[in-house]
Amino acid sequence: MKKLLEKLHLIPNSTLHQKLENEEAYRRQVTALFGILSNLYGADKLVLRAGKLEALHLMRSSDLGERVLGLQRIVFENPNLSDIPRKDQIPVVLQEIEDALADMLARRSVEQEIEAKVSDKMQERHEEYLQEIRTQLIKEKSGPENAQTLKKYAKLEKLEHIHLSRSTLELIRPKALSEIVGQEKGIRSLISKLASPFPQHVIIYGPPGVGKTTAARIVLQEAARLANTPFASDAPFVEVDGTTLRWDPRDITNPLLGSVHDPIYQGARRDLADTAIPEPKLGLVTEAHGGVLFIDEIGELDPILQNKLLKVLEDKRVQFDSPYYDPDDKNVPKYIKKLFEEGAPADFILIGATTRDPSEINPALRSRCTEVFFEPLVPNQVEEIIRGAGERLGVSVEAGVPELIARYTIEGRKAVNVLVDAYGLMKYRESKTGEETDLICLQDVEDVLQMSRLHPYIREKKQARWEVGRVNGLGVAGFLGSVIEIEAVAFPAPERGKGRLRFNDTAGSMAKDSVFNAAAVFRRVTGQDLSDFDVHINAVGGGRIDGPSAGVAIFLAAFSAVTGKPIPQTLAVTGEISIQGRVKPVGGIVEKIFGARQAGMTHVLVPEENASDVPNDTIGIQVTTVSTIEEVLAIAFQQEPLKVC
Repeated sequence: MKKLLEKLHLIPNSTLHQKLENEEAYRRQVTALFGILSNLYGADKLVLRAGKLEALHLMRSSDLGERVLGLQRIVFENPNLSDIPRKDQIPVVLQEIEDALADMLARRSVEQEIEAKVSDKMQERHEEYLQEIRTQLIKEKSGPENAQTLKKYAKLEKLEHIHLSRSTLELIRPKALSEIVGQEKGIRSLISKLASPFPQHVIIYGPPGVGKTTAARIVLQEAARLANTPFASDAPFVEVDGTTLRWDPRDITNPLLGSVHDPIYQGARRDLADTAIPEPKLGLVTEAHGGVLFIDEIGELDPILQNKLLKVLEDKRVQFDSPYYDPDDKNVPKYIKKLFEEGAPADFILIGATTRDPSEINPALRSRCTEVFFEPLVPNQVEEIIRGAGERLGVSVEAGVPELIARYTIEGRKAVNVLVDAYGLMKYRESKTGEETDLICLQDVEDVLQMSRLHPYIREKKQARWEVGRVNGLGVAGFLGSVIEIEAVAFPAPERGKGRLRFNDTAGSMAKDSVFNAAAVFRRVTGQDLSDFDVHINAVGGGRIDGPSAGVAIFLAAFSAVTGKPIPQTLAVTGEISIQGRVKPVGGIVEKIFGARQAGMTHVLVPEENASDVPNDTIGIQVTTVSTIEEVLAIAFQQEPLKVC
């Protein structure tokens, strides 16, 4: 009976009491676990979660096993759990639930910690973003300027108002074609090339300082006024010096044709560099589109750059290329895509100027250009330039000043520079004396010439006298002709046939060949052997004679020295001599006649085959063509032609 009551819990004993206490502890433990879940998910979310997992009725049950099963379904998120744990299984199940909850709480703690850090970072980024927006708004409102940039800008503006000699030279520079002195033919030729519905590329040849650049600029202005030319009234005139242009094999810097600033190099805009988009930079050929690109000293332009320029002249466009350019990149701006795919327009007229001989210019470039020649200035033209410059300066020049300056230079630019320097001395003298005369004196010019260490261009004007063994030959360097004095002395040899023939070693091998040719012609003409004499022939000044054009002059000097016949010193000769006594053609006839006129010659002998090279305006000098040495002797010694022995 007692055992039955114990089973029915009708009488207490120690074992039963212990079981009851354990069950109560489990109930409190289950209640505590539900509280943890409520705190973890929230009361409302816990009810919703229990409903989805079909554990709501179990959670509200008074039976301990059902409540434990409800905990299992909620914690393990498994609505398929249906086995209610037995009383002896409850401790194990509760331990599993506690372990799972511990993992959940630990994970939630870590997640909360990470979320807190993320929130802090987001707040930090948010504040930085707000600060960046504020800064951008301030920049948009105030612009890119600050105190430092405005100070530098003000300094540049101040510098712009300071002008020194540049303004004086601009004042003196011709403003109209009529003010350019001594180049009437060249200017007419240049106008004919540009004042046409189909203007042509041009190369202007001529010595320095004769107005090539000024003429090109003014001719474009004149052509733009004509209705039948393609030039607009505001057609650009882009001027550049060929000596300053160099080809960059990396194509990073090319001011003439343009270049591509790749993102890895400096130069691309920041937004383009950040997105790895190359940015083409347009060159001078595009800047001159629709106008004239003037390249001074085009003969000094880099050969590779010349070849690239020829391609632009043919295509009238500049092409750009870069390994960084992606045609499929949607971030590429339209203008960059257009430049890479179509190129930049470069339809312009090229005018090149050079002091070189045409033979030294790239043949491919010459074939695409017409050629215009500007002449060296003669003294009276330099004098006219000086007088015109004085008028534009608003000063008077003392009598003799233009003539004095013209003696020292044949370049208009240099002559004007001398006048400007003398103008400065005049102003300094006026500041010392307090007297304003606005008169440039001879003394001012002489001081400038002395300080500049200039020498007269023509040291000696030839006089109407006759000399034995002295002949005026003619040479040319660039576009300037000059007189080469060739002299000879002859003495009978100590022994017949053993005379010596000497000539300057510095004159060159071709000049020596001319001496030997002269010896053969001397024997042919006179019947005498030049080896019967000791003959010394000298080119005064020790200059190098490049070419055979001094052959006639060398023969005349030797002939005069041996025969003792004098030669007029106002006569100049040029021409190659053959061993048969023929006078062969030479180059540089125009320049040589100019040099002879400058030196005061009155008569020039040139080869007959060069007759077409003789200019029409040979005012002040007589030009005679000869074909044989006999004709030369007849004119030089004013006698009948000699008979050949």
